[in-house]
Amino acid sequence: MGIRVTSEIKPLKKVLLHKPGEEIENLTPEYLERLLFDDIPFLEVAQKEHDAFAEILRNNGVEVVYLHELAAEVIADPQIKEQFINQFIDEAGVKSEAVRKDVYNYLMSFKTNEELVRKTMAGINKNELPAIEKKSLIDFVDDEYPFVTDPMPNLYFTRDPFASIGNGISLNKMYSVTRNRETIYADYIFKYHKEYKDTARLYNRDYDFHIEGGDILNLNEKTLAIGISQRTEAQAIEKIAERIFFETEGNQIETILAFNIPNSRAYMHLDTVFTQVDYDKFTIHPQIEGPLEIFELTKGEKGQVNLVQETMTLQEILSKHLKCDVKLIRCGGGDYVISQREQWNDGSNTLCIKPGEVVVYSRNYVTNKVLEEYGVKIHVMPSSELSRGRGGPRCMSMPLVRED
Repeated sequence: MGIRVTSEIKPLKKVLLHKPGEEIENLTPEYLERLLFDDIPFLEVAQKEHDAFAEILRNNGVEVVYLHELAAEVIADPQIKEQFINQFIDEAGVKSEAVRKDVYNYLMSFKTNEELVRKTMAGINKNELPAIEKKSLIDFVDDEYPFVTDPMPNLYFTRDPFASIGNGISLNKMYSVTRNRETIYADYIFKYHKEYKDTARLYNRDYDFHIEGGDILNLNEKTLAIGISQRTEAQAIEKIAERIFFETEGNQIETILAFNIPNSRAYMHLDTVFTQVDYDKFTIHPQIEGPLEIFELTKGEKGQVNLVQETMTLQEILSKHLKCDVKLIRCGGGDYVISQREQWNDGSNTLCIKPGEVVVYSRNYVTNKVLEEYGVKIHVMPSSELSRGRGGPRCMSMPLVRED
């Protein structure tokens, strides 16, 4: 029951996924930037690729659960359902009272809760609602924009809205308004779902500073790594440290390593530039080797977090805290052109399902060959369309349980 994740590599037992749906087909070229996409995936193929991903996991003993199914189970309670719909409308920014009423009635009209949840994810087009007589200024604003509520195409990257840390979670305040709405589903699951409602929250979506799950790596039961990146602020890491060291029980974390990585889309999250594939092996983007600015946060006295600044290479800091000689496996084998190409398609972003065994994208064939040369077993998934969202197998998965 609940969350238990103290490692990036221990055998994966249960994972949360989101199969992309109609929200992908609500992407249009003029609104790609608003919705944080670079391209429009072909949904039919993307869904087949995602099914292949889920099947690889199931064939290797992993229980797969889906975000929309957990959310639908929560809103089986009529009171929670009404609360959810009203909160969804608020967070979608629907201002007009007439439109709010129509959206509410529309969502209440769905025959199943799974269909309702899927529709909130897909976005509501204006042509799905009855024609509304414009009565106030707000009814005329954004008249040309096609959606009453925006689609959430990034949802299939389940790594980001919340992150499993030990037996707790960081329920994240996302970098952009577009993605911050995604965390409503986890909010309800961790408030009301019978399996997850007692899970400790190490961070909450209404805190002041943004943080995303792709920046959070459980190196082992005692060491947590978090990236200070384009999408995670230093103040959020300090807040998590205070919660872990002084305000919650049951975790074993003694050190939090804050990696200061470039603030750019190319280094969007820490897990886009390195992921762990075995006890002593990591895939990396060659340009992240360092030396890096790293901050070690530990528990101090009188409720204070101790902070030590260091400048070390990635290999040095990982070897120090994992207490072994870490090997770094360069994306593209270190070749500049190949690494740049395969890094664009998340060649360094792998999902480890057990030590030395990972799921990878088929299109990163050079990096995949190098992994095999290092003795890593790979499970290759199709990736022509899913990769257009700029995220790899780790990005598309949120472990809920790993073996101790």
